[in-house]
Amino acid sequence: MADKSEPDGIVLTDAQKKSRRQRSIAIALALGVLVLLFFAVTMVKGPAVLIRPM
Repeated sequence: MADKSEPDGIVLTDAQKKSRRQRSIAIALALGVLVLLFFAVTMVKGPAVLIRPM
């Protein structure tokens, strides 16, 4: 029987966990801004975006 007292894999320190969380939040905010930018551009262009020659 194997003793499971030690966790498998890499164990992150508290500083590494905090850094990972801050990076994840920054990526989420950047993605949200990008989505809002695309939405705003689409709204400014209006329905003309759907009317184009084939």
